[in-house]
Amino acid sequence: MPRRLRGLSEADRALWRAYAAEIVPLPGHELAPEPAPPMPVVAASTLAAPSAPPLPPARWAPPPIAVNAPPAGLDDRRWRDLRRGKLKPERTLDLHGRRAQDAHAAVHAFLAGAFADGLRCVAVITGRGSSPEGGVLRRELPHWLNAPDLRRILLGAAHPHSANTGAVHLLLRRRR
Repeated sequence: MPRRLRGLSEADRALWRAYAAEIVPLPGHELAPEPAPPMPVVAASTLAAPSAPPLPPARWAPPPIAVNAPPAGLDDRRWRDLRRGKLKPERTLDLHGRRAQDAHAAVHAFLAGAFADGLRCVAVITGRGSSPEGGVLRRELPHWLNAPDLRRILLGAAHPHSANTGAVHLLLRRRR
């Protein structure tokens, strides 16, 4: 029995159009313009005023990153190695004793520098914190990692050992 192919949903088409709008095609390989949606038939007596101009396509953004959640676009072997601590960090940032504002600036500078130097795996140590939910730095780190300027350079984040939730290994994208 042959498999029936599914078409893309309208949401998938919109996401693809937003992503493809940022890509510069090779010469001679431009995409054909998308056909205009059919115009509804309107009676002459009910002509409406012109509508607002269409909004520009939304910029594509990578999905949010979560610690210990497998990210999209990362192969299983690489994710398993990161999650099990087999990828050794090339640099480590220890945030013990820092206030949240100072720690945020340090994480930003640390990750920007590591990416600029072409590193692939780094560690950020926040500490576990004294409360059951964890410390302030541990709770805030995922929010900092999802900032647009940092999220675009990160592939994944995981605790290298289930018993040590105060350290996070981060896999950085390759520089192009």
